[in-house]
Amino acid sequence: MYIPDHFRPTDDEVGELLANLDAVELVTATDEGLLATFLPLIHEPPGASPEAGEHGRLLGHVARNNRQWTVPPLDEALVIARGPEAYISPAWYPTKREHGRVVPTWNYITAHIHGRLVVQDDPAWVERNVRALVARHESRRAKPWSVDDAPPEFISGQLRAIVGIEVVISRIEAKLKLSQNRSKADVEGAIDGLEDIGDARSLATAAAMRSIEDGRGR
Repeated sequence: MYIPDHFRPTDDEVGELLANLDAVELVTATDEGLLATFLPLIHEPPGASPEAGEHGRLLGHVARNNRQWTVPPLDEALVIARGPEAYISPAWYPTKREHGRVVPTWNYITAHIHGRLVVQDDPAWVERNVRALVARHESRRAKPWSVDDAPPEFISGQLRAIVGIEVVISRIEAKLKLSQNRSKADVEGAIDGLEDIGDARSLATAAAMRSIEDGRGR
């Protein structure tokens, strides 16, 4: 990944991205070509378990009928994680009115996470992962759903239909492109523009830009 210095995140910023992963793209290169699956993962940080490794690991599951877990990868797997992202109009920059030498861009947060793919075809492992994912995402709701709300025999059948996977992380390339190369006035103008649009994606990107601006003392 191309990462100019002004878009290079701190270790804390990478840690925050990993701690708040939602769904990602899992990509493997195989003899049958590239295989990819969109799926939710949880990051287990280093030291959380003996299996976590130096950089931690990503834990999730795929459908048993998904051939990605059965076709051996030629090398490490790649996980592509994304945070907020949005189009940035040059019309929002005060510098447009000063000299006009501005162009559109796209602001985004992303990470390319590389690591060894491990298959966990063990019902107990898979159930722990399902419960962890449910607890993670249901915790946002006022009345969270629990795995135990469903009949046990139904859950057992669902668990037999999926296979656990983990990615033992070897390296992480992350990029926070949030207008850090623009003046404070241009950043504020872009934030105002995104907030005026007001949809969820624009507001999330504006909040990320504000957080970077405040955290780095701009």
